[in-house]
Amino acid sequence: MELLREYQLDIMLFMSGMCGVLAIMTVIIRSLPRKTKTILALMELSAMFLLLFDRLSYIFKGDASELGYYMVRIGNGMVFLFSLVLPFLATRYINDMLKNEAKLKKTPFQLRIADISFGMGVALLAVSQFTGIYYTFDENNFYHRSPLFIFCYVFPFLIVLMQEWTIIQYRKTINKWLAGSLVICLVLPTIMSVLQIFFYGLSLGNMTMAFTILVFYTYALNYLSESAEKAKKHELESLKESQKKEAALFEQTTSALVNAIDAKDNYTSGHSARVATYSKAIAKEVGLSDEKCREVYFSALLHDVGKIGISNRIINKPGKLTDEEYEQIKTHSVKGNQILSSIKQAPFLATGALHHHERYDGTGYPDGLEGENIPEIARIIAVADAYDAMTSERSYRMPYETNRVIDELKEGIGTQFDPRYAEAMIRIIERNNH
Repeated sequence: MELLREYQLDIMLFMSGMCGVLAIMTVIIRSLPRKTKTILALMELSAMFLLLFDRLSYIFKGDASELGYYMVRIGNGMVFLFSLVLPFLATRYINDMLKNEAKLKKTPFQLRIADISFGMGVALLAVSQFTGIYYTFDENNFYHRSPLFIFCYVFPFLIVLMQEWTIIQYRKTINKWLAGSLVICLVLPTIMSVLQIFFYGLSLGNMTMAFTILVFYTYALNYLSESAEKAKKHELESLKESQKKEAALFEQTTSALVNAIDAKDNYTSGHSARVATYSKAIAKEVGLSDEKCREVYFSALLHDVGKIGISNRIINKPGKLTDEEYEQIKTHSVKGNQILSSIKQAPFLATGALHHHERYDGTGYPDGLEGENIPEIARIIAVADAYDAMTSERSYRMPYETNRVIDELKEGIGTQFDPRYAEAMIRIIERNNH
């Protein structure tokens, strides 16, 4: 105890500095909720001022000068005040925590009693400054406890008692580690304050209170960090769930459009789905990314959406089309582009619809693009579209045999088809037929 008595002023200065630094850090941290940040910062500042004023009262103890006269009185008065302010701020923190954790809408009655106790404690402290019921000073500015000094502990003790009662009552609804740290931070200073009665000249209660505030700050910050991580994880999970729902909605909408397309053509039912499957297989064969393969698949699935705008009479005509009717059929690529171009988040859909009838040698439609100028998705769909046309039954012919399909693809390399994707389709066919 003598060692502590000798170095307690240095300990107070060090701890008050730590409290001040943590108060600044609390204000700087952006991730903390504003109300929580304010309460924690005020707690650290109050602990800092508690120690500074306590230190001040010790430094000027016995100083009979005019400066000493005011310093010991101001120092001691502020020590008693901040001994009430710190429990009051702890009440604010507990109340805020219960509203967030336990979803309480009203302040528990125990905490209301704690607030009333704080108000009465401050009022009695003000009275003590003029009546000396807590302490007095002699002509040499030495501090002396009054017979009723013990009453200065009544209101802080009552505040802590109400806080402990609240924590115990709602212990199942709040974080157990945070609740445990609160219990320690409230009980330990109370015990040390009682011991201080028997060890006059030592600020056991005040230093312990400041120390426990530092400990509690660490627990609170760790808890808030964990809460932020959980919130972030929940937000990411919600985002993923939202993306899944959006993807499902997109797929369902796409399927509805495809069904509408296939319903118009009596001879090509399932054509769009098959072309999409073949296109994705080609994209995978040449090593495109999963995301790119997905884009190719959906673009191929909707490549013929423009046929919705073509007359059923022309689409389902059993005989050969006239030149005028064929020109009408050719407009389906432009119509598809017009329909899909409104989907701004997936521009590749409109690209596939517009250019899947371009030819590698530049003789295709609608723009006569040549070679690498044709979008990659369209070059892939062109091969898959031709493959499905050759392997599907038509009103005027039966499906081609595998060898003839391969020959047709080889013949079209460099003229109708991009060599890279036509050769990829040939490899897939040969592998599936072995």
